[in-house]
Amino acid sequence: MTTDQTASRSTGRTLDLLEFVLTRGETNLTAAAAAAHLTPTTALRHLKSLEARGFVHRDDIGSFSAGPTFLRLAAAALESGPRAHLIALARPHLLELSKQTGESAYLAMREADHAVYLATEESTRAIRHTGWLGRMVPLVGTAVGEALHGEEGVRVRTGAVEPDITAAAIRIDSYAGAVVAITVVGPTHRMGETQLTEISVLLSDAAHQLGRSLGAAVEAIR
Repeated sequence: MTTDQTASRSTGRTLDLLEFVLTRGETNLTAAAAAAHLTPTTALRHLKSLEARGFVHRDDIGSFSAGPTFLRLAAAALESGPRAHLIALARPHLLELSKQTGESAYLAMREADHAVYLATEESTRAIRHTGWLGRMVPLVGTAVGEALHGEEGVRVRTGAVEPDITAAAIRIDSYAGAVVAITVVGPTHRMGETQLTEISVLLSDAAHQLGRSLGAAVEAIR
């Protein structure tokens, strides 16, 4: 194997580990190494390199999550271009949705076989869902994934990404070629059948209003 091939393979492994950490939100060395098909020793070496540059953070018990450098770059990427315009249009709807439901509301976009959360309005309750801004989750088995994949109506999943958390999501008409969705996420003990019925109505209404705003924006730039 040439030097260039070795360097390329090493870079690929490092990026695989970074993607796994970002997708999981938080993970340990054993799981990350297994996902990247590496020994724990090799995986730790790559993760330490990412940690040194701030792309991942390692806490006191050894769990890895997104680091300050990655979060800063992700925020900068969202502050300009089409995504920034999308977020600006969606934010009032997310704020109103969070106020009406009492739970956290998110805007998500499809990227390949994952959903990435672009914006959030957090619940004001003491016990609330937080921490998904910038996070990637798989399309398979998640409420937002089902919505982005084209399933009709409001999709609901419990414990799909985090235990004791329930999410309800609905797809928005495509915006400038992107597939987006809005979702309400909260503790499962507050997301009973009655509450989910109310949330579904509010999500559908918000999706309709946001869809009209996005459609008008697309027409304006044509």
